[in-house]
Amino acid sequence: MPRTITVGLDDSPESRAAAEWAAREARLRALPLKLLHVFEPLPAHLAQAPLLGAETGQDWSERIAPEAAEGIRLRHPGVEVITDRVSGTAPEALAEAADAAELLVLGSRGFGGVGGFMVGSVSLAVIARAARPVVLVRAGEQAADEHAADPAGGPSAAAPFRPVVVGLDTGAPDETLLEFAFDTAARRGAVLRAVHGWSEPPTSFYRFYGDAELFGTLARRQAGLLTDVLRPWRQKFPDVDVIEASRAGNAAHVLVEASRDASLAVVGRCVRTGTLGAHVGHVTHAVLHHVVAPVAVVPHA
Repeated sequence: MPRTITVGLDDSPESRAAAEWAAREARLRALPLKLLHVFEPLPAHLAQAPLLGAETGQDWSERIAPEAAEGIRLRHPGVEVITDRVSGTAPEALAEAADAAELLVLGSRGFGGVGGFMVGSVSLAVIARAARPVVLVRAGEQAADEHAADPAGGPSAAAPFRPVVVGLDTGAPDETLLEFAFDTAARRGAVLRAVHGWSEPPTSFYRFYGDAELFGTLARRQAGLLTDVLRPWRQKFPDVDVIEASRAGNAAHVLVEASRDASLAVVGRCVRTGTLGAHVGHVTHAVLHHVVAPVAVVPHA
């Protein structure tokens, strides 16, 4: 049985935007779309309260996915849509669903006038636990937002996709992350912008003699490392147009800046076995909070 594109659905504006994005992704990957609602039963003392009875909440919960499925089938003909409902706590249930899916899609509230996400504790907990890629989609995300402007100057889903942007660590490149980024760009016919941020030498802050020459040498070396990492993947995906962006500066800042015109930003998350805290690195955390485009977090060893 094929894996699904699974979306966590709770009838909020952000989860509805996530469901639409997931439906488009299901079409690109020729996979079924699963609409999953997690029902968290109320504590016994609240379940007996007026207007908060367990039956009323359960009835509402049972309608969410089927009603959403009707609309998605109309708007995305040809996409197989299935629904599911499970009881439990959202982080655990969604992380378990992610492990059985091709990827899991979640909605995240936007800051409004300020770009980026308001990433809740549930999303962070799922990202930290999931063994498969998780994509966050902000409320209000529309198909046209992923595409370049049309000849008239307006966004259009008929125009080419904006670039897919991936952040890379040339010191420890991961094949899972690179495979996901190249495959995603190939399916969209999009440019892949591979970004690597590296630190300047400490002496540059003091403008010592010879800094310019040292900086140039470091810049060429870092660019060469990025080229070496990407070479076998260019050969594996010859139809993907790749832009290499090796930039001096804080890795998180470099990646956020490079993702301002992205259709999708792709970052990695190193899987750790510790028990304390959400294991989401600072670069991934920054991208989750400050990139407006959908963000895919790919776990890897």
